[in-house]
Amino acid sequence: MRNKNIQLIVQGGLIAALYVVLTYVFAPFSFSEIQVRISEALTILPVFTPAAIPGLFIGCLIGNTLGGAVLPDIIFGSIATLLGAIGTRALRNAHPFLAPVPPILANTIIVPFVLRYAYGIPAPIPFMMLTVGVGEVISCGVLGLVLYYALRSRRKAIFEQ
Repeated sequence: MRNKNIQLIVQGGLIAALYVVLTYVFAPFSFSEIQVRISEALTILPVFTPAAIPGLFIGCLIGNTLGGAVLPDIIFGSIATLLGAIGTRALRNAHPFLAPVPPILANTIIVPFVLRYAYGIPAPIPFMMLTVGVGEVISCGVLGLVLYYALRSRRKAIFEQ
């Protein structure tokens, strides 16, 4: 039992660190009303391990903070990623193509309001839902599923030791 807890803590920490690094390295694409946050591809990981849920939340929280986001973005952007991760975990036994849907929806709905009210971006909210949604489809849907299929055959070696 103790080894399993340590394993989950380490997995969560590694996922958080990877999310932060990807957000920071790809910062020019990670923020604003038109964004493709490469680190959001990691939101597929709750399919493999429950440790991804806190890992993604903490990684997003730190990534947004280091990226210079304002407090409402740090809070609500991280909550969007948390809700998406929880939804992905809930769909872990469904068809893989459904796994990216929760983070896509959570970010498409929440982030445009953050952009409008925290940053004062004047674009219409439906337009920002479209732009954020397209970015999420690219990062969570396309890149996330590429990551899923790359890890699927190595699931036991990586996540279930």
